[in-house]
Parts: sequence; structure tokens; C-alpha cells
Amino acid sequence: MKDRACIVGVGTTRYGKRGELFDENPIDQIREALDLALDEAGLARRDVDGFATYSVEKLDPSTLAPALGIPAVNYSSMVHGGGGGGTCGAVANAAAAVLAGQADVVMVYKFITQPPHARFGSAYGSAQIAADPLSDFHRPFGLISPAQFFALLLRRHMHRYGTTPLHLAEVAVSTRSNATRNPKALKRAPLTVEQHQSARMIADPFRLFDCCQETDGGAVILVTSVERARDLKKKPVHVMAGAMGGDSLWGQGLTAQNQPEDLYVSAGHGHLARRLYAQAGIEPDDVDVALLYDHFTGMVLLQLEDYGFCERGAAGDFVASGAIRWPGGRLPVNTHGGNLSEVYLLGMTHVIEAVRQLRGEAICQVPDAEIALVTAGPSNLPSSSLLLRR
Repeated sequence: MKDRACIVGVGTTRYGKRGELFDENPIDQIREALDLALDEAGLARRDVDGFATYSVEKLDPSTLAPALGIPAVNYSSMVHGGGGGGTCGAVANAAAAVLAGQADVVMVYKFITQPPHARFGSAYGSAQIAADPLSDFHRPFGLISPAQFFALLLRRHMHRYGTTPLHLAEVAVSTRSNATRNPKALKRAPLTVEQHQSARMIADPFRLFDCCQETDGGAVILVTSVERARDLKKKPVHVMAGAMGGDSLWGQGLTAQNQPEDLYVSAGHGHLARRLYAQAGIEPDDVDVALLYDHFTGMVLLQLEDYGFCERGAAGDFVASGAIRWPGGRLPVNTHGGNLSEVYLLGMTHVIEAVRQLRGEAICQVPDAEIALVTAGPSNLPSSSLLLRR
């Protein structure tokens, strides 16, 4: 796969807080993002012949293709699982389809609207899943939200390695600092360590600013071959590597909480990291900017360890040194503001920020950025990640 497929256009809808876009036509929202991506690339809707998405997506090609004026569908794929674990996998599927000759231009898309009376984060506690045997591993013990599941993993890491709430604060504060410069970010007010530490507790050790937003919006990413990209408008961003899956012992570990301890105190991405670096033929030190899925601050710490930017147990000291800050950090992380402060679109904006960094168009631009790591949400299998190159 290395360097044989490219991202040639990206686009986003406007963003809103949870429930703000619920009454708007989702097809119009996707059309808005698609047209921005097509304009960037110099393509037309008739050029799109493939679709790739992930998680739970109500808009499928049978609805989108005729509504968007796309003449024919040659490829369609969906990454299994809920949440944002499939973001990078969907891009990798699009690249694989292009390389296999299944499609010429694949549209990776995701759209989220939440009804004002319901929340994604409450799904595990819903009475609708009461009959699911898997829920017997967590519901009887009061584990009914993602914040609670991830809090347990992070608490074990704190117990084992001495990670502290101030290390979580560094992730939240540095991410918000980047978002203050981003006019599209929904959270732009500066955040201090003191404000972070005094915020209400959500699931110990996660306080309010350790948890991602709940928002509405959509995004589109266009993937095509290197040969086709040569004739398009924007500088292409090459897909160096894409990995999807994980260690099988992680499995349903987020909800079942039954991983072996060495895996339990991780983000479950070690297997992905090894495959990714091997495909690309690079090492962690070659990465210039990292877009790490930040549904919770603690999972950023664990991903820094899984991807080899520091030793296991050393992520707290790594971030405390200023390493993830922009500007000046050794490895700037989530330069757009991430899920925590820009918007929560199940990881699509992390890929888009990587593309902008490698084009030299980012607001918090990392000088001479050549290689970007993008990760999708640590969750139940499968998760996924990408290495992109200018």
C-alpha cells in the first residue's frame, strides 16, 4: 500500500453542539462537505464511484448516490464496531479499493446528529441492550458509560506507574491552547490547569475537561490513486500505511474489562503500531505530528506509549515536559484542538488535520511536517491507525 494511494480533498460541514443540527437534512450536510472536498481536488460528483464509512452510519450508498448525483457505485465498505475505532480503517479500505481497481475515487464519510433528548454516551446503559449477554459483564456493576470504562483503565495505569491528574490536565490544556487559534473549534476559551483541576468529577479520575464534547456535524475525505492525483488541484497526501484490528485478547475488553494486565494498562494499540511502522518502514522518531484520538485525556497518554514515543509508564513525564505542545514540542499533538476542544466527529477531523499539516495549510502549523500519525478511537476491536506523508 505504501505511497500508492492519496488523499486529494477534504471537507467538513458546519459544527453544532449536540442536537443543534438534528432537524437539518443530513444529505444536505454531506453534500456540503463533499462539494468542499471536490472543489479542493478539482473533481466532480460524477468522478466519485466508491463509498467507505464506519461505526453506525444511517446514510448508505443506496440513499447517497442518487441524492448526490453520483452515476454509479463500484465499491462500498463499512468497518465493524461502534464509536470512532474505524476512522482510519475506512481510509485504509478506500486506499485498498483504489489499489485493487475496485474504484477510482472513494468518498470516506461520516455524519453525526444526536436528538436533543438522547446521548451517544448513554448507549451502554440503555434498556434496549438489557437482554444482551455481553452487557452482563458490566451493567450489574454500574458500568454504563464510556467515561467509566476508560476511567478504570487509566486508574490502573496511575496505580502501576504513578500517573497523576496533572498529567491529564496537560493534555486538556495543551489541546485547548491549539483550539483557541482555530476559528471552527467549538471550545476556544483558554483553559488553565486550575480550571481543569477544579471542574466537576465525571468518572474518577476524569473531570469535565478530560472528556470529549458531544457535537453534530459531518466530514468527507476523498481517496484516489497516485496516478490520478497528479492531475488534480491540491498537493496530494500519500497513505504510507494503514492498520486495522488489534490484539485479539483486547476483544470486547473495553466493556468486558477482562484483558491481561499488561494489555489492560494500554490503549490496545500496540499491535496496530507494530504493523503500521513495519508497513511504512519508519520509526516513531520519524513522526513529525500526531493526531491521537482524544475521547478522554488519559487515552492520549496510553497511545503515546503504545506508539513508542515514550516507554510504558512514562507518558505522564513525557507530556509534563511540554513534548506534546505546539509550538516547540518534540511531538505536537492534536494541533486542531481534537475531540476535546474542536469538535467530536468520531475522528474524521484528526485525518483532516493531518492532511492540512502535510500540505502546510494548518493553523497551528508544524514546520516542515513530512509524516503524520493518525489514530482512531481506542475501544472494542477493531481499532485502526494511519501514517500519512507529504
